Amino acid sequence: MARVTAAELKRVLANAAKSGSRVTDRGTQAARPQNRPSSHASNEKSRVLAIDPALRNTGWAVLEKQGRNLRAMAWGVISNPPKLLHSGCLVAIREQLQDVIREHCPDACAIETTIYVQSYKTAIVLGTARAACLIAAAEHGLPIYEYAPREVKQAAVGRGAAKKDQVAFMIRSLLQLQETPPPDAADALAVGITHFQNSEAGAALGIEARRV
Repeated sequence: MARVTAAELKRVLANAAKSGSRVTDRGTQAARPQNRPSSHASNEKSRVLAIDPALRNTGWAVLEKQGRNLRAMAWGVISNPPKLLHSGCLVAIREQLQDVIREHCPDACAIETTIYVQSYKTAIVLGTARAACLIAAAEHGLPIYEYAPREVKQAAVGRGAAKKDQVAFMIRSLLQLQETPPPDAADALAVGITHFQNSEAGAALGIEARRV
């Protein structure tokens, strides 16, 4: 499907910023006062489950957008101990993500694509972890969208080569969190931000979002 280029995304977001857009968050904290959305902004709520897949530490986050306001509802990391067999890790990922879906009722799922790795074995392991995430979302009928790691870092930090600690720091600032989330959860939050940015830019440009 069509892809929103970095230049197009930058232009659309710049126009949105001039219109008074802002990012807010409540997450697991008390709600903060939010500006009333402008008359031209949709007041419809949209909630996404964002995932940074990995066999041992899968980051996840639930973000909600209403009008111009974006907040993190919840986030966490599915940590599997080193001694747990790969098959057991996949079951744990699927089951815990299903629990998150049942609790927060997202409208869609956004997931990071598999990164480039030189080892075929590592690629296979990452692929199976990603598959467990996709199954959990698909079993609940969620539309699934994917975003490249470089694209996610670009949306969160402004640089496609940003490191995990830089992403976590910027996510805390963007979502006005009271604490810095764990790196894997921060990556998932960045995936969610990327999804909403691309959805907004895609709607403005008439481009269909990428679905898995």
